Amino acid sequence: MKKILLPLIALALSSPAAAQSIVVVTAPHADSDVLPVAYSELRAGENRAAVEKLTGETTLDARDPSRLINLGTAYARLGRTAEAAAAYDAAIGSPIRYDVELASGRYMDSRWAARTALASLSQGKPLLALAR
Repeated sequence: MKKILLPLIALALSSPAAAQSIVVVTAPHADSDVLPVAYSELRAGENRAAVEKLTGETTLDARDPSRLINLGTAYARLGRTAEAAAAYDAAIGSPIRYDVELASGRYMDSRWAARTALASLSQGKPLLALAR
């Protein structure tokens, strides 16, 4: 019982504010392809280009959490907070769910990453979730 309680307590004490910037590196794939979710555009600050890439033709499912998280980030950076929140909410509610690799090398559940991004948006924090 103690083995279960300690991780739960640590999780309860951690907050989305502790993870201001979430950078999703990739989703689990059999091959090593980088997901086409506008990571390079977001990293370069080309937010309009990121929106175009993420809302245009792509091989990714429209419900893919990494795609939605990055779309939310691009919208937030453009000051389109309602659309950003909608994208994050869609990632939270997506039937597609997986662990995403963060830039720090840690892995995080895609829904938790989207919730953290939404919390950052609500708090007006400039560093939001990125995914690639």
